[in-house]
Amino acid sequence: MKQIASQISINKKTELNIKIKNESFLPTSTTHFSIADTHGNIASITSSIENTFGSRLMVNGFLLNNQLSDFNFKIEKNLFANNIIEPNKRPLSSMSPTIVFDKNNNVRMVIGSPGGKSIIMYVIKTIIAVLDWEMGIQEAVDFPNFSISNDKVLIEKKRFSKEFKTYLSNLGYLIVEKELNSGLNGFEIKDSIMFGVADKRRNGLVLYN
Repeated sequence: MKQIASQISINKKTELNIKIKNESFLPTSTTHFSIADTHGNIASITSSIENTFGSRLMVNGFLLNNQLSDFNFKIEKNLFANNIIEPNKRPLSSMSPTIVFDKNNNVRMVIGSPGGKSIIMYVIKTIIAVLDWEMGIQEAVDFPNFSISNDKVLIEKKRFSKEFKTYLSNLGYLIVEKELNSGLNGFEIKDSIMFGVADKRRNGLVLYN
């Protein structure tokens, strides 16, 4: 991990050697929920049927997913080989249900989100904001979203300053402002008190008794 991190420059754009297919496609049928029960059991669960109405087939009241389309069906210029559809494989996914433990092995934070290929960025933003920037989990979830797509940096529309956008441009990044509708759902435990949050960008609930 440290070796990978050492390749990131703070002074210039990092060149990528990846290619993303269906760049304009935004899945809309993923959800996340984080749960703690009275017995101390914890669950962080992201569920997806891949896109709207999944495969468009229903069995006994349940829509079948369309996750098969998350595989690649051909190799292009030595890309996608690891995600080619084959027996006994699972397709590439950005789903990131996460449980964070403290140094004493106590649950510190539970988090996850829908959001397609930006899920990883939504989740790591929130974790860093809580653990490193010492924000409360609500403030961390509300913090502006950002992501990447091929050679572009995606930033949440109307949430970043002109100075910040100029800074990224000077590093050589192409910036795109757009709606980045995370659906973060989770909680943190601080001083034995649980603080729950549901992202305001989507419909969500915090329930407790």
